[in-house]
Amino acid sequence: MTTHAVSPPAPMVSRLLKPLEFLSAVLLVVIITFLFIGVVARYVFSIPIVWIDEVVSLSFLWLAMLGTAIAMHRNEHLRLSLFLDMMPKQIQGFVHALALVSIAAFLIALIHPAVIYAQEEWFVKSPALNIPNTYRVSALAFGIIAMLAILVTYATQTVSKSNLLGAIAVVALVAGGCWLGSGSLTELGLYNIIFFLVILVALCLVAGVPIAFCFGLGALSYLAFATSVPLMVVIGRMDEGMSSLILVSVPIFVLLGCILDATGMGKAIVDFLASLLGHIKAGMSYVLLGSLFIVSGISGSKVSDMATIAPALFPEMKRRGHKPKEMIALLATGAAMADTVPPSIVLIVLGSVAGVSIAGLFQSGVVIAMVLLVALAVLARWKARHEIMDQVKRSSTSVIGKTLLIAAPALVLPFLIRSAVGGGVATATEVSTIAVLYAMIIGQVLYGGLGWRKIYNMLVETAALSGAILLILGTASAMAWAITQSGVVQSLSQFLTTLPGGVVSFMIVTILIFLILGCLLEGLPAILILAPIMFPIARKLGIHDIHYSMVVVTAMNIGLMMPPIGVGFFVACRIGNSSPDEVMGAIWPYILALIAGLAIIAAVPWLSTVAL
Repeated sequence: MTTHAVSPPAPMVSRLLKPLEFLSAVLLVVIITFLFIGVVARYVFSIPIVWIDEVVSLSFLWLAMLGTAIAMHRNEHLRLSLFLDMMPKQIQGFVHALALVSIAAFLIALIHPAVIYAQEEWFVKSPALNIPNTYRVSALAFGIIAMLAILVTYATQTVSKSNLLGAIAVVALVAGGCWLGSGSLTELGLYNIIFFLVILVALCLVAGVPIAFCFGLGALSYLAFATSVPLMVVIGRMDEGMSSLILVSVPIFVLLGCILDATGMGKAIVDFLASLLGHIKAGMSYVLLGSLFIVSGISGSKVSDMATIAPALFPEMKRRGHKPKEMIALLATGAAMADTVPPSIVLIVLGSVAGVSIAGLFQSGVVIAMVLLVALAVLARWKARHEIMDQVKRSSTSVIGKTLLIAAPALVLPFLIRSAVGGGVATATEVSTIAVLYAMIIGQVLYGGLGWRKIYNMLVETAALSGAILLILGTASAMAWAITQSGVVQSLSQFLTTLPGGVVSFMIVTILIFLILGCLLEGLPAILILAPIMFPIARKLGIHDIHYSMVVVTAMNIGLMMPPIGVGFFVACRIGNSSPDEVMGAIWPYILALIAGLAIIAAVPWLSTVAL
């Protein structure tokens, strides 16, 4: 998922955003601090502090909505720009203006419902602190208004007046036509789902509208023009989709990935594996895959993993005769392999949305990643049969020992995370807090440390990325609710449960659906839209939740790296500084290796449940 290149916002907007950035950094520190105090109180002193969860919940929603505004300011909301970039230059400007006006229309439509929602929540008091819930949900209205102000300022200063007026006219014409014809639209039944939640969302994606707003526009338009449901439902679903305490671990693990990259802890792990395996054929490929496997267990972010590992390994791999396109292909598919290794943000969100045990997902994810690791390693060994090894020497025992000593504190972290969550000692949120504090202390003492300016920038960067992710969760939750209430889920359930072939046919359909959606969407939206639909059907067919989760996540991750549309594929090409056209041909054997591994995972449920 990429951002569309634009000019920076006005200096005045940048100055106004400074207080929001500072507040978001403070809120993230508050969340981590209070969570850590809660962990210590519960596990060390056996005195649970009941009001901490309420403080964290309030801070978390404000952090998320401040993050959405910062992401809007930085133009970092996730979007698909592939189709927009393919359009002729003379059309791009108007389509871009159309996307901006569509986002503005969505935000304007939500302001009144958000204010009413905050007013009505005044009568809902928190159990421990006994304060009105308005203090928490006011963040939604504030974030919506802040995003709108930033968007309008940017649009008026960077888009030509003719394109802007034309886009406003088109959006007004479409909205007016839908409003006038709303009586007829309500009679179309399920066809409205196709029009608003499929066609409209797809058109917005093609136009470069960020994914969060695509889902929001689809849900809002469907409810406004094809039903009598009040629009405040969209705000309520956004609140529910963004506010789960399980999701607090998302920004904390994002911050952990920033610390990993900034302190050099990831590079220390790479250096150790290189000293251990670098002297054998395909050794550097094994190091790359092994590093992704281990590092992903710390950062929880594919982009962070690839950005950490590629610069450390690619120069030596080139010296040994590896072609850049092959290296990037292995990097991309290795990142897809490693995304089931905890702490995977995708697994955390899936557990939250589908009601599946996160501890079970974490335990199973390691085994599933190992199956895919073997599939890629076998292919890498065959590809390396002509590797140049003349000048390669085995590292001495002293070098291996030295690199191990340096990497040991970093190597402890992924095992700490997996064992604590998998063993039920602590929740994913609690472990994420401990992991961040551990990484900060170890990074400060052993890996060169971090300056205050760097820490502040990481906190703000975390807020922006988390805001973009959590807004997707919120609007996708609204869209999923609209789909569920329409009755299409019941019809789809009946169709899928009566497919000839039963479980086998359903698994094949699942794999195809998530491969395709993995290409078109980033992983989280695909899960949020389909998990409430597909998991009940899987349970009805007797498929184990953990087994089905592993099939879904693996298929989605493979789709994410599949050219010519897969978003992760383009990210890997950018990190490796190579043309997607050049890498496209090289990646397919690795994709097929992953699909072979996926077929084994789907056919053998024991692999997903053996670690439970």
